[in-house]
Amino acid sequence: MTTPFDENPHPHRKHGRFAGLRASFLTGIVVIAPVAMTIWLVWTLMGWVDGFVLPLVPETFQPEKYIGNNLPGVGVVIFLIFTILVGWIAKGLIGRSLINFAESLVERMPVVRSIYSGVKQIAETVFAQSDRNFEKACLIEYPRKGIWVVGFISTHAKGEIAASTRTGEELMGVFVPTTPNPTSGFLLLLPRADIIELDMSIEEAAKLVISAGLVYPNSKDPTKPPETGDASE
Repeated sequence: MTTPFDENPHPHRKHGRFAGLRASFLTGIVVIAPVAMTIWLVWTLMGWVDGFVLPLVPETFQPEKYIGNNLPGVGVVIFLIFTILVGWIAKGLIGRSLINFAESLVERMPVVRSIYSGVKQIAETVFAQSDRNFEKACLIEYPRKGIWVVGFISTHAKGEIAASTRTGEELMGVFVPTTPNPTSGFLLLLPRADIIELDMSIEEAAKLVISAGLVYPNSKDPTKPPETGDASE
């Protein structure tokens, strides 16, 4: 028989119950958070595009005139159709001539040409379809001996850079990204002998960098942590 003043005779049961609830709550957060964030980002982006595009569309072509309300995503569809149409025209002779003429006008504007040139280079780097991409993920010692960082081999050093170094060794360009934003980083030119190529893919290495080492690639299943045998190797 116990009284209200007695200690809990089974403290582990209460602790185990709340630990189970806490674990279930955290598991639910892990499941819900990525889905909710993805939906929110897509919905926000869709609303931003709609708000920018729909005011530019003639009233005759807007759904609001026929159904009394603009459907979400209509601006996105119109933007995609318009972009595809512009790209199709730009690939033709007339389109290229118009683009060259417009760029020649922009080149005469001191401030505008700098902005246009920078935006164009970024757009070509991000969206242009080409064979220019990183070759392999690698490890290098940086910023000093004994400290290792993950990098991406970009290309061989060529032209003036290769001629000016005069090291007698083949130099490789290695991009070292920052964490958690891999779009910024450092371009290093290193001898090939100082570079250790990794078997993991570019995508796996990028996940490792973005997650600050929390998402470690598994050769058998990249979505899971490495097995004990893999970690010890």
